[in-house]
Amino acid sequence: MPDRPEIVCLCGSIRFADELDAANRALTLEGVIVVAPSVPPRTDAHGDGPITEEQRETLSALHLRKIDLADRVLVVNPGGYLGESTSREIAYARETGKPVSFSDDRRAE
Repeated sequence: MPDRPEIVCLCGSIRFADELDAANRALTLEGVIVVAPSVPPRTDAHGDGPITEEQRETLSALHLRKIDLADRVLVVNPGGYLGESTSREIAYARETGKPVSFSDDRRAE
C-alpha cells in the first residue's frame, strides 16, 4: 500500500443509495479512502423529520469540499442518469482539475 491511499469522491443521485454504498464498499476493500455524499433519510430515525432547504444547501456545499479533498471523482450513474446536483458536481470537479469517471458510460452530458 502506498504512503497515502488514493482518495475517491463518489457523486450521484441519492436515489442510487444502494449503488453508492456498493461502490463505497468495493473501493474501500481495494484500499481506497472514499468520501461520499450524505444520503439523508426522508425522515430522521429520531423523528426530526425531513431535512430543511438550508440543510440541503449546507450538504451540497460540504460535498464540494469533499471533491476538493479527493484525487478523483467517480460518478455513480446507473442507466446513465445525471441529475442537476450531480451535473453541478461534475462541472465543479472538472473546473478544479479532478479526473472524473462514470460507473455507466451512457451518461447524458
